[in-house]
Amino acid sequence: MRILVLGGTRYFGIHMVQSFIEQGHEVTIATRGKTPDSFGSKVSRIILERTSAESIYSSLHSQTYDVICDNLAYCSNDVKVLLDQVHCEKYIMTSSASVYQNQHINTAEHEFDPLSHSLIWCNRTDYPYDEIKRQAECALFQSYGKVPATAVRLPYVIGEDDYTKRLYFYIDHMMKEKPMMIDNYTEQIGFICSTEAGKFIAWLGENNIIGPINGANNGTISLQQIMDYVELKTGRKAILTQEGEPGPYNGQQSFSLDNSKVTRNGYCFPHIEEWIYQLLDNFIQLSLSSDEAL
Repeated sequence: MRILVLGGTRYFGIHMVQSFIEQGHEVTIATRGKTPDSFGSKVSRIILERTSAESIYSSLHSQTYDVICDNLAYCSNDVKVLLDQVHCEKYIMTSSASVYQNQHINTAEHEFDPLSHSLIWCNRTDYPYDEIKRQAECALFQSYGKVPATAVRLPYVIGEDDYTKRLYFYIDHMMKEKPMMIDNYTEQIGFICSTEAGKFIAWLGENNIIGPINGANNGTISLQQIMDYVELKTGRKAILTQEGEPGPYNGQQSFSLDNSKVTRNGYCFPHIEEWIYQLLDNFIQLSLSSDEAL
């Protein structure tokens, strides 16, 4: 298949592109060209500005792809400027669990319906992140309903390559004995590993699953469990105080995504416990290495 990936040079996008390459597809990545990649001659490259209709037109006008995987659609206008210019047999948009206004354990796809939410044509800065992602889905399913499309709703994506360093924040603060202010110590939170996120989206490219779809590892974990593990491994204790630096997951209540829809269609997610403790071990070593470098 001819596959266009918007984004794909960092984080789970790298794992997605690599999966497509391993599956033998003809892959083109479209980016601003500012982040180098290691794919070499295995992919073709297009330089464009994702938010510019003129740039999209000059780069992609009248092009046709079997699958477009769009990691860079953040708002309704992002969807419009792309799908008005390029044709595809299937469009896969990376969405977010943020579209759910009432997050809880086993949040299911039907709890946000992009067909019944009022569509507003907007730019990325017009509304908070959760609303612009809702609007991206609304534009896709309300205005481009003739395009077979999937909106992939992901929870927090974590991994060694996580540029946000949100999970690493907690481990590094423990290792360096820096105080933290945490308001959701015992809340159970769902995640997906970055490698799994990329692999899952690539799998969707080869399977006929249409509409909103949740993607998440099975199980949840709390910050308390994470910190208890780090303490057990290192002897370092978390310093929790109202005067500490606020944790990046503050405000997040217990939630996970119900992935039974995709499981019924043949994709099996591993349990979070199969990989997260190895990730924590790696973050511990990363923090120790940063100490040694000082």
